[in-house]
Amino acid sequence: MRTMMSDGESKPNTPNAPANGSHEPSIDTILRIPVNMQVVLGSATMPVANLMKLGRGQVVALDHRVGEPVDIVVNGRIIARGEVVVVDDDSSRFGVSLTEIVGPAGSER
Repeated sequence: MRTMMSDGESKPNTPNAPANGSHEPSIDTILRIPVNMQVVLGSATMPVANLMKLGRGQVVALDHRVGEPVDIVVNGRIIARGEVVVVDDDSSRFGVSLTEIVGPAGSER
């Protein structure tokens, strides 16, 4: 949808545009955007037939070994690697200790 201006030009309607005319969101707004973070212990590939046979108590072997770093993924992109730890103040919960930050295109920091 477009709005006609007094000089005959038209501009697009932006329903949530700030009143001060600025179209740039503030950094605070951006920093409050939630992201999904996952810690990936590993993965496995199997035919659907094998998947259908899985039952309670069966173990699926993953492609990562014990002691190998786990991938820390944010919105589908690996951003870091780390070690699985037990949370100090709640021994019933796991956490992850960052050991490596992965930069753009897989570079390490």
